[in-house]
Amino acid sequence: MERVEGTEEVIRVRIPQKKKREVLGVVEKMLGGRRVRVQCLDGIERLARIPGRLKRRQWIKSGDVVIIVPWDFQDEKADLIYRYKRPQVEWLRKKGYLK
Repeated sequence: MERVEGTEEVIRVRIPQKKKREVLGVVEKMLGGRRVRVQCLDGIERLARIPGRLKRRQWIKSGDVVIIVPWDFQDEKADLIYRYKRPQVEWLRKKGYLK
């Protein structure tokens, strides 16, 4: 929780679930054709695909913090499933999820 001018503001943050193989990452480069290069926190650089439901609803750009799910059969490729907003990224940094 953060305090803003005497009021409490609750920030909901989605944490990656290890059971579902979700990994935090930072978008490095937009490649076009709904594809992005993501540097994951597990040390692997992956090619991620932006699904249509996210592409139309949210804009993804370089520097965004995202959650991806690596493919079962090709670990260097993944699907992008969530993009964090600025207050959520600050909360992740404060809690130690991001470096």
